[in-house]
Parts: sequence; structure tokens; C-alpha cells
Amino acid sequence: MTNDTPSIVKTIRPVIRRLPLAWLQRVGRLLGRTAFWIDRRHRRIVRRNLRFAYPDWARAQVRDHSRLVFENIGVTFCEIIRMLCLSRREMISMVEMSGGHHLANAIQTHRAAIFVSAHLGNWEMLPVFANCYFDHQFVFVARPLQLKGADTLIRWLRTRFGNILVDKDKAMAKMNRALKDGNSVGLLIDQEARRSQGIEVDFFGKTIHATPAAAMLALRNRCPVVPAVCVRTQTGRLQVVVSPPMTLRRSGDLRADLVHNTQLMIRAVEQAIRRHSDQWLWVHKRWKRHYPHLYREELLRRQQRRLKKRARKNRVGAN
Repeated sequence: MTNDTPSIVKTIRPVIRRLPLAWLQRVGRLLGRTAFWIDRRHRRIVRRNLRFAYPDWARAQVRDHSRLVFENIGVTFCEIIRMLCLSRREMISMVEMSGGHHLANAIQTHRAAIFVSAHLGNWEMLPVFANCYFDHQFVFVARPLQLKGADTLIRWLRTRFGNILVDKDKAMAKMNRALKDGNSVGLLIDQEARRSQGIEVDFFGKTIHATPAAAMLALRNRCPVVPAVCVRTQTGRLQVVVSPPMTLRRSGDLRADLVHNTQLMIRAVEQAIRRHSDQWLWVHKRWKRHYPHLYREELLRRQQRRLKKRARKNRVGAN
């Protein structure tokens, strides 16, 4: 471990390292089930997303799957705590690799590659494990967490073995520079993009705004795009699954190529989610731009918060 190991990690490391992973996962499932019954707001979002994505599912199937989604979040949380305490060698031993040669060959041939992924399984493990396994530096974009202490810990985890974390501000320029310098880039592309920054594509048969960042980077730098996910097998063991590089279109029509290639990437993500649908982070309001009725209570809450914030500002101004 590095000298700048957070004090909380130094404190919990002797205890966490002694706990069997299976025991931590059982605790995680219990935490997830508890959150499922307590957190009515996110339980409602998950159920509506599932009914929207799988309209043929029965009510009982949606309910049971929603509970599994919360359990996966709980297990992932406990696995992340364990990851904070592991060495590079222990991190590698915690995960099975499938298709790793696809990413290795892409990096060896082109010096750098772009891997696209989703908030699936243990998504935090993927870039950390890839950094350790391939002994290769990755650059990836992430939003800061709202809790400062948690953000400090997760930033340390993400970068502790050499990865580089960049904020969304001016991220494209930094990722372009990284690829030119021979560092690979990792992007989670399953969240809703802003209208001004996204491209309309199909996801689960519904229209969404998806980020074209990976497609733009690939076209500019002529580097391969490799889908990869970190999922949990039936035995509870984590497995990184890397797919072959995608065949991208380079017709010269930039707009058309961006739409086509972004759709390819989103389709690859959707296929992975369908194979492990209980492990995706369904708590996202993924279709809020085009189908706001799915989250009407959330939109009302946001509107009320804005009104209260405006009222406070007016009171301060009046004083």
C-alpha cells in the first residue's frame, strides 16, 4: 500500500482482511434487503424502470428482481470496503478473467484502448483490477460523491495503483491527451447524458440520450473500443468479462458515425445488462429525459427543492 493510505483504512484493514469474502457478501445481501424495505423512494424507481424495460414481466417477477438489485448494491458496498484493504496481488486473486486477451492485444497493437462499461456487478472493481492485471494505466471520468469523506476514500481506491481520475470538466481534452500518451481510457456509458451533450439512441427499445464521448475519442485517435464488465457469478466470485474490439464505422460523416458507433456501444451494454439484469444499478432515473412520467414524484421533489432554495435566497436578499 502507498504511504498516503487513509487513516480509516489503516484502522479497519486488520479486521477486514480476516473476514471471509462469503461472510461479507452475506452481510451485503442483508444490508440490501434492509434497504429494499426501508428505501421506498428508490424501490419505486427500480420497480418502474424494470416494468418499463420488461413490460412482459409479472408483478411478482418485478418485485423479486427489485429485491435482488438492492442485494447487489449491498454486496458491492461490502466488496468495496474489502477492496480498500487489499494488496495488488490480492486484488488480482479476487477476480476471474474472461477474454482478457482482447484488451491486452488492443493495448499492445495500438498502445492504448478505450473500454466501455456500465454500473453492472461491481463496477468499481473493473478499472482497479484492469490496472493491476495488465500493469497498465487507465484514465477514467467520475463525478465526485456528495459525502466528502466517502469521496476521498473512493478516489484513493480508484487511483491507488496508478490509475488517473479526471473530473467531467474538460474531460475530453484530458482523455485525448491520455490516449496520445499511451494511456487507455475507461468510460461508464449507461447513465443519462444531458440533451446538449448526448446523442439519441435506442436502449431497451426506448429512446435515451447517451454520451458520444467514447465514439468521438475512438474516431479522433483511431484506437479500438472494447466492451468490458465486472459481474458476479453464481458462486459469488467476481468475473471480468472482456469482449472483442468493436467494428466501428468511419465513413467521413462525423455525425452519422457518432450516432452509429454510440448505438453499437449502448447495444453492447444493454446485452450485458440483460444477461445480468439483477446486477445493474436500476436506481438511476435512466429514461428521465424522454419519459419523465416514470419519475413524476422525483420531478415534484426537485421542483419543491428549487422553490425552497429560491425562497431562502429571497429572504437573505431582503435582509
